[in-house]
Amino acid sequence: MIDTLNVLSALDGPAELRELSHDALQELAADIRAELVEQVTRTGGHLGPNLGTVELCIALHRVFDSPDEPIIFDTGHQAYPHKMLTGRAGEFRRLRQAGGLSGYPSRAESIHDVVENSHASTALAYADGIARARSLRGDLRPVVAVIGDGAMTGGLAWEGLNNISDRVPRRLVVVLNDNGRSYAPTIGGFAAHLGDLAGRRRRLDAFARADGNIFTSLGLGYIGPVDGHDVGAVESALRRARACAIPTVVHCLTVKGKGYHPAERDTADCMHGVSSQGAPSAPAATSWTDVFSSALVGLGATNQQLVCLTAAMLRPVGLAAFADRFPDRVVDVGMAEQHAAACAAGFAYAGMHPVVAIYSTFLNRAFDQVLMDVALHQAPVTFVLDRAGITGDDGPSHHGMWDLALFAKVPGLRIAAPRDARRLREQLAEAITFNGPTLIRFPKGTIPDELPNLRYLPGVSILHGDVTGDVLIVAVGGMAAACVEAQRHLDRLQVTVVDPEWVVPVAPALLSLARKHRAVVVVEDGIRDGGVGDAITRTMHDNGLHMPMRTLGLPRRFISHGSRSDLLAEYGLTAAGIAESVMDLCHRSLK
Repeated sequence: MIDTLNVLSALDGPAELRELSHDALQELAADIRAELVEQVTRTGGHLGPNLGTVELCIALHRVFDSPDEPIIFDTGHQAYPHKMLTGRAGEFRRLRQAGGLSGYPSRAESIHDVVENSHASTALAYADGIARARSLRGDLRPVVAVIGDGAMTGGLAWEGLNNISDRVPRRLVVVLNDNGRSYAPTIGGFAAHLGDLAGRRRRLDAFARADGNIFTSLGLGYIGPVDGHDVGAVESALRRARACAIPTVVHCLTVKGKGYHPAERDTADCMHGVSSQGAPSAPAATSWTDVFSSALVGLGATNQQLVCLTAAMLRPVGLAAFADRFPDRVVDVGMAEQHAAACAAGFAYAGMHPVVAIYSTFLNRAFDQVLMDVALHQAPVTFVLDRAGITGDDGPSHHGMWDLALFAKVPGLRIAAPRDARRLREQLAEAITFNGPTLIRFPKGTIPDELPNLRYLPGVSILHGDVTGDVLIVAVGGMAAACVEAQRHLDRLQVTVVDPEWVVPVAPALLSLARKHRAVVVVEDGIRDGGVGDAITRTMHDNGLHMPMRTLGLPRRFISHGSRSDLLAEYGLTAAGIAESVMDLCHRSLK
């Protein structure tokens, strides 16, 4: 009998898979699952989605010759088995750790990773572009896109599907991984349609061009539904699709969390993500998300006009408690951030105050809707951005480091960055009474201890020092504690630390304070270019105030995965790093 665990660990590429017997493939699938459970529960990561794609990935690599026949994973958190089958099984001990494997496909890791894809619904468009380019060159090799039913709720997926079905000859196979879920159960009419197709359980040889489903109605080929945990059945379906002259959908039914009983029993999200202890990812102490969730429920009890929207992430962004209490006032739009923002504008027009709760990185996708559908109409919509700033082990696509620079450009949008639980509650309450657009952003993780005001000026809290001094440190949101700590290393200077609270627009009181200091340092956990520091500098210059200034923040580059604390330290956003930068500015500028 083949020692499949040794085969897995020795794989330099997937070609060896084609030599394995049926029994060996079953053992290989079991070993991949065992390795996933052991390693992912130790390092943390996406467990449920990958347990569901083991046989699917084996079949894909037996049928298609990656990377010459590229396999593109939509929402790449389902690609761990693909990584194992392409020579990286032995590297999972450092999954999502600094210098180790990324939690998503990564071109830097392997030629088999085509797209560094971790935002949903993009694979069909990417695959369409590759297939069209190949067609123009007379290249008949197929291109494969693997997309989950959850990602099919995103608008870009439908744009891709519409273009794939335009009858331009090309070799393209769409593998629809249908597990009935994104983070939570998939919503909407398309999910119901897939459920209907799955209920029919048509035979594999019932491939037809007009059998009453949405794909064939668009002119695509359709094969399925197929048991996605039967390697032979999936392989047979893929070979038929590979031979088709038109783009073809292979509909695979899988189970999220397959083969790991704790995940299969977890009806909330099938252990979509787990921490390093093997439990669903959540900090043990009170988190920013917990405080937001509790405050929102309290506000909802007294304000019947308050409604909430999310994009397939009800629990991760803290809306589950609100949904339990007020189920008719929560809308999950699926992985469709653009729709969430524009729909919220409609709610506002109709007299409601919508709160759109979303990860910071994902609101990037809806910038146009925030700008043109919400802000242009001065719609009273509140965006609450979780996971702002450095988020850690999910890597460059998930760091919420772009929000301040992007949304500070939006006319009329007020932006708050609370420093602690009390300010989060206060600013959320203020936001939902404001007759215009607002945005509140906070980081991932445990909420810090309260930082009391020593003195309050209109729009600005003084956390240390007085209204005059040598250096004014402007602390943005979650950076406040580190800034207060930094002044302890600056005993030779008169330092004032302030929290502007609503960081956009710039409070006039902040300019008054700046005039009474010799230098200004702004500390933020977003990119320096175009962020709060730039807004303060520009406002000061517009008001004739020119003085030594420095903004401490993140560089304009894609930052790799690693712990939040390590990455903040790397970029000088700790108390020691802030103090060192302040001393350097004073040494250079204050003689």
